[in-house]
Amino acid sequence: MASIELLIKNVRVVRPGDADGTPPPVDIAVNDGTIVRVGPGLPEDDAATVVDGRGLLAFPGVVDAHQHWGIYNDLATDTRTESRASVQGGVTTALTYMRTGQYYLNKGGSYKDFFPEVLSLSEGRAYTDYAFHLAPMSAQHIGEIPYLVEEHGVTSFKIFMFYGSYGLHGRSTSQSEFLMIPENERYDLAHFEFVMRGVQNAREILTEYADHLSLSLHCETAEIMTAYTKMVEQDGSLSGLRAYSASRPPHSEGLAVTIASYLAHETGLPNINLLHLSGEKALSAALTMAGAFPHVDFRREVTIGHLLADVDTASGIGGKVNPPLRERSDVDALWRHMLAGEIDWVVSDHACCRDELKFGADRGDVFLAKSGFGGAEYLLPGLVGEGVKRGLSLQAVARMSSANPAKRYGLLRKGDIAEGFDADIALVDPEAAWTVRAADSESTQEYTPFEGFTMTARVTDTFVRGNRVLADGKVVGDPVGRYQPRGR
Repeated sequence: MASIELLIKNVRVVRPGDADGTPPPVDIAVNDGTIVRVGPGLPEDDAATVVDGRGLLAFPGVVDAHQHWGIYNDLATDTRTESRASVQGGVTTALTYMRTGQYYLNKGGSYKDFFPEVLSLSEGRAYTDYAFHLAPMSAQHIGEIPYLVEEHGVTSFKIFMFYGSYGLHGRSTSQSEFLMIPENERYDLAHFEFVMRGVQNAREILTEYADHLSLSLHCETAEIMTAYTKMVEQDGSLSGLRAYSASRPPHSEGLAVTIASYLAHETGLPNINLLHLSGEKALSAALTMAGAFPHVDFRREVTIGHLLADVDTASGIGGKVNPPLRERSDVDALWRHMLAGEIDWVVSDHACCRDELKFGADRGDVFLAKSGFGGAEYLLPGLVGEGVKRGLSLQAVARMSSANPAKRYGLLRKGDIAEGFDADIALVDPEAAWTVRAADSESTQEYTPFEGFTMTARVTDTFVRGNRVLADGKVVGDPVGRYQPRGR
């Protein structure tokens, strides 16, 4: 009997902690889903299966820390199709946001009732490993945080700051109806403070989880967006994605970052993640707050969409997303901050929104379109291709696509190619030029804002715990993904 189940030969392993540069060829030996050896010249006669890595780059599988399964399609369907799209982009673990209220399961109530249904609907359907971030929408949910941590290994929670008086796509006349919270409760700054206190309380009573318990924030300011949306619509001189960006202006993000940061300081919660920062104003506010409150461990996230596309280059209003795509100067600013080491991880913010749901009756009216789009397929190819052109090291790519989010969110066996880690591996050809076509994606989304973009790197093979789920660019086999309790 072979002593090694899988041997991946002749790959250049990119480790997040190594010095910058292209590493020499080595082999990776895998048993029972775990990496057992990494080194040159490992013997093939001990291996049941040998895969020729062809000298390609081997990255730790992407830990995509920001997806939205089940937001527009039913969760069971999205789990299967969007995880298939994810492995095309080198994603081996997807962390997806979930909440009660309209969209997702379209239910309110307790997470003790809600979350087991989420786990049941997703079980056995994913091609990636996966976990969930949960948003405490009501006072009841805040009280359930310790239960969610201990019972289900949920270590990360979220606040949608713009829901204060705003819906998912625009104005909302009934907050309690949209969020399905009690009539006598408000989803507002006071609630955000109490969520922070609830997470910090869990850190204090569940000390073994404390390092991995964190709170993430979607930082936009509802009142600013409400006023600016009215102004932009009444003025009428802007259209498309530029109009949408103006209606949710960059300083709305900066203000929300500032408010959230002070609340973290006030409540003593040290682990704060600032999500999908879209440009210079958001990043500068985040860095200013890090300087003002050095005792808060801020992490800064950007999306591959905001790194690749802008209001002019995205393919139509299918590029509507929250926060919006910005000007090219903001794209360049994000890359400057990334090269300066001031961004912690890159995500897809993948939210599959099919054509008939994405666009309103007037396909040219950005304010009628739904918000969000898929993009996990382009995460590692886009980051490697554009990053290398801009001077980003391969090792920095490994840190920002895998190691950093894995450590923050308590995925203790993810994020590196080393003995004892899960055999989550993405093989990348850094010299493959190709054109993005929505038709080539495994997602059920029929369009992409990246349509026609030229990519200069490609994921050829993806392994999830040693299971080959992408072979020569094609999704293969059955779903092998498992739910990942975290911090254990």
